[in-house]
Amino acid sequence: MTLDILNDKAMNLLKDLELLKLVRVRRQTSTDKELKKDLIAKYKGAMTPQNKDEIDCQLQDLRNEWE
Repeated sequence: MTLDILNDKAMNLLKDLELLKLVRVRRQTSTDKELKKDLIAKYKGAMTPQNKDEIDCQLQDLRNEWE
């Protein structure tokens, strides 16, 4: 679950709930930019380079399977 804090009063309420041991507030350590870099690193090289004609042929084959 992700919460966007729009007002400082909301953060104070969350802190109070945490003191009552009803919720736990954790700060997200990585930014969206870092997450994007992680995904790029994870999938980099997952596809082998192909020329345009091979890709077009594969796409056409996939489309024909649906007909």
